[in-house]
Amino acid sequence: MLDHALENATPEQRERFYASDSDVTPAVALSAALAVVVKQPDILLVRPRTPESASWQFPAGVVKPQSSPEAVAVRETLAETGIDCAVRGQIGSRTHPITGVYCVYLLCEYLAGEPENRDPFENINVRWVPTDDLTKFIPSDRIYPPVLDAIKEAS
Repeated sequence: MLDHALENATPEQRERFYASDSDVTPAVALSAALAVVVKQPDILLVRPRTPESASWQFPAGVVKPQSSPEAVAVRETLAETGIDCAVRGQIGSRTHPITGVYCVYLLCEYLAGEPENRDPFENINVRWVPTDDLTKFIPSDRIYPPVLDAIKEAS
C-alpha cells in the first residue's frame, strides 16, 4: 500500500519522502519516571492490569518532553495511589531490557496518604510491602540493581 502511494506521489512529495536525515526530526524514545517510594520498613507497589505483567511494579508515568521525571514521579504516584511523596534523588536510569522504554528511577520519601487504587483502569491493586519481601512481588532479575542498593541505604 505504501509503495503504491509513493508511486502515485507528486515529484514534490517524493522529494520530501527521500529527504536527507538532517531534514528529519529524530524519533524520541519513550521515557518513564519510576517512583521508588520508601516508608520504612515498607515500599510502595502497584499491580498493573496489563496481561503481560505478571508482577508488581513501582508507580510510574510517561515523561513528556516538557516535563521533568521528578514532577512526573510525584504527580503519578499521587494520582495512581493516593500517596504524596517527595523526590530525594535519582537512583539511576536505563533502557528497560524487556520494554525498551527509557526509565528514570527516583528515590522518593513518603509524605502522607493511605494507599488506594485511584486508577483502576491501569492498576489492579496498590499496597505497601515490606522491603525485605520486595523480591516476592517483583522477581529480582527484573529489578534494576541500583534500586536494591538505594533501598538498603534508605533503611
